[in-house]
Amino acid sequence: MGTRRRRFSDEFKQEAVRLAFEGSRPVVEVARELEVRPDQLRKWHKKLRGHETSAPSEAERENRRLRRELRHTQEERDILKKALAIFSDRRL
Repeated sequence: MGTRRRRFSDEFKQEAVRLAFEGSRPVVEVARELEVRPDQLRKWHKKLRGHETSAPSEAERENRRLRRELRHTQEERDILKKALAIFSDRRL
């Protein structure tokens, strides 16, 4: 009894690579959620990178910069929340 090989659409592969390599979550976590192997995501990433012929647009670069800034700001907020809880003797 062999297992049947699954086929993934190009759109699925592109979205999976985007989630795994442009997000803040680890590749292993994204792979587990999508039920694919982490090494498969890395292969798709390598293959898709080879097909990119143009540089990211100004809007894409700005979007990435803003996402990084948002993550940083959220981390700072979380730290401040914890500090407030410590200094006010209450737990969040």
